[in-house]
Amino acid sequence: MIRTIAFLLAALTTTAFALPATAQDRKPSHCIALAQTAPGLEYIQTASFRAPVPEFSVRLRYLTHAAFLIQTTGGVSAVTDFNGFVGSANFLPDVVTMNHAHSTHWTANPDPGIAHVLKGWGPFGEGVDHHVSVGDMLVRNVSTDIRSAMSGVEPNGNSIFVFEAAGLCIGHLGHLHHAPTDDQYAALGRMDVVMAPVDGGYTMDLETMISVLKRLEARIVIPMHWFTQDNLVRFAAGMEDVFDVVDGGAHEITVSLRNLPDDPTVIILRPAFLRNDE
Repeated sequence: MIRTIAFLLAALTTTAFALPATAQDRKPSHCIALAQTAPGLEYIQTASFRAPVPEFSVRLRYLTHAAFLIQTTGGVSAVTDFNGFVGSANFLPDVVTMNHAHSTHWTANPDPGIAHVLKGWGPFGEGVDHHVSVGDMLVRNVSTDIRSAMSGVEPNGNSIFVFEAAGLCIGHLGHLHHAPTDDQYAALGRMDVVMAPVDGGYTMDLETMISVLKRLEARIVIPMHWFTQDNLVRFAAGMEDVFDVVDGGAHEITVSLRNLPDDPTVIILRPAFLRNDE
């Protein structure tokens, strides 16, 4: 059974982001090294997406489907599996990542004001290699295969994107269609937070996805791409033998190296688009 915990409200008094940090200011991540963890997480329900991110932290907001807004202390923002719409707010992220398994994961016409548009695929079968440093965030990818439109396989047609900021390694599995190979696991490294599709069919069957997440051993798993509450409940039930499961109704969390949970935890977030009145 999913257990519910109370969420702490964040008292934030400013609405402007800090100026982006230089690449030299980025705290090195530990994607390959094991992380030291500490109990407790800061959960936010009421903070504006325009409010500054606390020092040494990353804020993650579930927008919709497979899209998350990732924000850093230095004011850098990224949107995952960007489909061209983040809500009614007048807001452009610095970075967007996309995957082309379905139109809900990419757009052919991203706003030209977005500085870094990172496609998770290249020419058919060749994949792509990103390693982009923006202020205090580093974005890289690991290519994986996807099913093609003709029911075949498009080698390297999907990307798992990894966002490194505040010393954290945050992975977004995209439209993952198979368990990663040993080489792909090695390229990903040690994840602190993983956003995982748990639809049970459009990407992978739940048993395989759960096995992948248990091998990744991230301290936080955030389910996405779940379509129905039933899918979400089945996923949570399959994880709770190893992971704590927390559903507090929030749409975002703020994470730092200092407050990663001691025990691996599934954090269920509820999607919420960005609004100008926040």
